[in-house]
Amino acid sequence: MRHEDHDHSGGPARPTTYHTRVRRRSAARLAGAAGLALALVGLAVAPAAGAVGRAATGADEQKWPKGTPVACAADALIAAITSANATGGGVFDLAEECTYLLTADIDGAGLPAIVTPITLNGGKNTTIERDAAADQFRIFTVNTGGDLTLNHLKVTGGQTAEDGGGIFVAAGGALALGQSRIVRNISAQEGGGIRNAGTATVAHSHIERNTAGASGGGVASTGALELRSSSVGENVSANGGGVSSAGTVVIGRSAITGNRATSVIGGGLLATGGSALLTDSHVLRNSSNTEGAGVVAISVQLHLRRVVIADNAARSGGGGLIINNTSSATVQQGLIKGNTANTDGGGVFNAGALALFGTEVRGNQATRGGGVHNDAVGAVTFYGATIKKNVAVADGGGVFNEAGGTVELNTATGTVVIENRPNNCVNVAGCPG
Repeated sequence: MRHEDHDHSGGPARPTTYHTRVRRRSAARLAGAAGLALALVGLAVAPAAGAVGRAATGADEQKWPKGTPVACAADALIAAITSANATGGGVFDLAEECTYLLTADIDGAGLPAIVTPITLNGGKNTTIERDAAADQFRIFTVNTGGDLTLNHLKVTGGQTAEDGGGIFVAAGGALALGQSRIVRNISAQEGGGIRNAGTATVAHSHIERNTAGASGGGVASTGALELRSSSVGENVSANGGGVSSAGTVVIGRSAITGNRATSVIGGGLLATGGSALLTDSHVLRNSSNTEGAGVVAISVQLHLRRVVIADNAARSGGGGLIINNTSSATVQQGLIKGNTANTDGGGVFNAGALALFGTEVRGNQATRGGGVHNDAVGAVTFYGATIKKNVAVADGGGVFNEAGGTVELNTATGTVVIENRPNNCVNVAGCPG
């Protein structure tokens, strides 16, 4: 298994093959891996200025400024948005215990495209839904210059042959979700729930049971994406079942659970470019029909802090975490537990530059490299890590290092490799059997 760089210019995560064998390794890469590891002790990573920078207003708060009431009728909501677009924006309070049932296709969406700052505040059981008997269309389109905030709303039933089953955010557009649910939307292409090419901030919200034909069952993003105190669960896509990102993604205090990739790679999070930062989050019970059930990094700078990657299952390699040969990654104070792969790397498959600090890799299983499988072009550095009770069917219960790869245990920092079966390590200097 090798995980190569691919062209994703047409959108996030349209992989072709991930099995091309690469047998080259540069001294610069390995030296860089060690330098990366040392430089990242005590790392504090912040998103680039302006990258994911929507202020924590509106969508983060449980109380919002009062707006103009909108009667419980789809026509009333359409009229309110049309008026706001013409007058420079507006804030609207939608009716509680109301479903705004959309029946007409307005340029590919059930509502007029958002081109100004518009806030829609819902309440108890406020839903915006496409009528199942209507033609296929998404619910919202946010065009360049549009700035849509949704508070306490459910968006459901969108279906399109294009990107963004629930919501499409164009480059130069912005979306903020607060205490909202994006549920059961369908895209034949990318972004079953949300397709973001601009800026999207999701706070205290749930993106659930959406479906995409190509990538990003929950969210597909080529722009700036931030998730705070939110969940992405039970979404399905060919690749990147939960979240597919080719831009900047920041995830904090959130859960990516029970998502599925039905084709090639990336059950939970598939990051195929830019950067990805996860803190205080869980990636649990995701699956892939081939490789990379939990988190996959391809041509990405990936940073994980206090992240649990557990109980993910891949039919091929990389049950918990995959780092390809054009990526670098750090894992700090993490737990990689109970993941499975039918081939290599139950917990981790690494072909890039990976450093693990104070991280436990425990109870994972694969054919080779139950805990960690390091590729011939990979470099793994451990600092105060624990590799324990992992199982390999064939060899390398704890760590399997292919010939040519580099593994540094740094036992002086407290790294231990113990109680793995049938052995602790293969081709790892200083490791007890």
